Amino acid sequence: MTSEKQYLIDVMTVKDTWRLFKVLAELVDGFETLSEFYPCISIFGSARVHPGDETYEKTFIIARELAKHGYHIITGGGPGIMEAGNKGARAGDAKSIGLNIHLPLEQKPNIYSNIKLEFRYFFVRKLMFVKYAQAYIGMPGGFGTLDEIFEALTLIQTKRIKPFPVILVGSDYWNGLLEWIKSTLLTRKLISPEDLELITILDNPEDVVKTIRERIGVL
Repeated sequence: MTSEKQYLIDVMTVKDTWRLFKVLAELVDGFETLSEFYPCISIFGSARVHPGDETYEKTFIIARELAKHGYHIITGGGPGIMEAGNKGARAGDAKSIGLNIHLPLEQKPNIYSNIKLEFRYFFVRKLMFVKYAQAYIGMPGGFGTLDEIFEALTLIQTKRIKPFPVILVGSDYWNGLLEWIKSTLLTRKLISPEDLELITILDNPEDVVKTIRERIGVL
């Protein structure tokens, strides 16, 4: 090995070692802040919708009604569905928690979260979502939303975490995905029939709130 290659390896090793301290700092900050709040509901969805959009307004209603019943709301802290969730939490007088991620595009913190945390590392942020949530709500969204929802489903399926409700809101949006799961994954026996029971698809905000209260406790 040339001295130049060894130098590069050494530099990368040092950078990775110091990066561990940054990761640890985010973990400690998240644990110390979020451990004070219970129960919490994590809400996911597109950052690209705006006030007045049907999905935005429905998210606001769901978050507000859950907040009125004593559930704190966790979102990704950015615009769109995240903003609607934080706005609803404040309107319902619960803690409005935003876990913001540093991104070059799209992600700017919304003004409605009264508990704010900043993350550089996606995996640390995702840990906070799942560790402190008693339920997941997936509104229509893109890759990020799918990532969060399927990670939770995987962790529940593999019994790495205690099961909690995973509710997808909007049958017109989610039914196509569910049908593909049934016709492809289930048909090829890549998942078990009982795995489908991990997913609940609902449309009305009232049904979302009722389902959560029934399954994780009435506050």
